[in-house]
Amino acid sequence: MMTTDPSAPGPLTAPPVRFDTKIAVLLRADLEPWQRLNVTAFLVSGLGTDLPEVIGAPYEDADAVAYLPMFRQPVLVFEATKETLTTAHARVLSRALPRAVFTADLFATGNDRDNRAAVKAVPTTALDLVGLAVYGPRNAVDKVVKGARMHP
Repeated sequence: MMTTDPSAPGPLTAPPVRFDTKIAVLLRADLEPWQRLNVTAFLVSGLGTDLPEVIGAPYEDADAVAYLPMFRQPVLVFEATKETLTTAHARVLSRALPRAVFTADLFATGNDRDNRAAVKAVPTTALDLVGLAVYGPRNAVDKVVKGARMHP
């Protein structure tokens, strides 16, 4: 059995963790609610697969039932106009930050192969973006999502 110092700060009394990085999802404001959820889920899955440092430790409940690990930090979700999303995409590319995109074309596909083909068929500046996920230093991510507002 592990012993702990009763005077040490516990999970509820410890000061909040301040991350030097940020995970942000930017959604186009004209999406339907189901589309917002679907796009967000797809976008963040891309970050977790390629950036192991964003994933925390596995979870376990009091009965020792194990659960998958999740992101180690909050995901901030923003919404913006199509134009702001296009600007954010240009910013993320110019800063070479890790990113994931979701285009309007992906709503019409039904599988991973067709999703990839739909993105591959369109030049970068012509992508009809409905979502963008980005990870990186807080300052850089803030600059990418500038002009967007927190999702209501």
